Amino acid sequence: MDLETVRTFIMTRGIDFGSKAVAAIVLWIVGRWVINLIAGLLRKMLSRNQRVDPTLAHYLSSILSGVLNLLLVLAILQVFGVQTTSFAALLAGLGLAIGTAWGGLLAHFAAGVFMQVLRPFKVGDFVTAGGVTGTVKELGIFGTTIISPDNVVNIVGNNKIFSDTISNFSATPVRRVELTAKIANGVDPVEAANRLRAAIAKIPNVAHDPAPDVELLSFTPEGPLLCVRPYTNNDHYWQVYFDTNRAIVETFRNAGYPTPETPSIIRRVAEPATATQI
Repeated sequence: MDLETVRTFIMTRGIDFGSKAVAAIVLWIVGRWVINLIAGLLRKMLSRNQRVDPTLAHYLSSILSGVLNLLLVLAILQVFGVQTTSFAALLAGLGLAIGTAWGGLLAHFAAGVFMQVLRPFKVGDFVTAGGVTGTVKELGIFGTTIISPDNVVNIVGNNKIFSDTISNFSATPVRRVELTAKIANGVDPVEAANRLRAAIAKIPNVAHDPAPDVELLSFTPEGPLLCVRPYTNNDHYWQVYFDTNRAIVETFRNAGYPTPETPSIIRRVAEPATATQI
């Protein structure tokens, strides 16, 4: 091997390649430091905003970091003289193909972003969303985890939630319990309503403002039907629900009210004819 040729190559090509390598290393170190700084600032800025879920803040900073790292690699290739135009076009086509294939997931992702911004509910709220009723456990990027009252974990796609009706039972301070109480014919419905109203007001966690509603709702063949509607915080809903049913039974029993029964003439018509009657 001709030493002069080697020396000439090193002096020309080698120095040029070495300077490019050093520039690439410096660009990589500085670029990575800047990218981490930007991603960290974005994550901190989003985490300070109570309307943005921490999961979303972390995910958005990761996406930004990935995009900036890709641009950094393209810049380093450009330093070495690699033409990145065709490479960028290839990435754009690949991104379009992936976007088309993952259209459903992207729709869930976009809906999740809007849900994080608009905040129709938060973790811990009791909601009906996407046809599922329960307590929100996690607001995910693509789906929301809801635990139903029977302790079943349900993962509902964000797009399904965002495109459907959302009922948030925890958005207001109190929630109304819907119950009814039937009294026998001959019992004074006003007196029964007053007794119930006084008994329900003594139930723990029943709100006094608004006061419980106990009114005459309708008439049935067995007797008048009362609507019983106490108000309570969503955290105590089922406790008030069951205690109110117990209060109805105990109030009517203590008052000596008879059990509502179907009138005999209606009962006879409803009963099928026996062989002897035929």
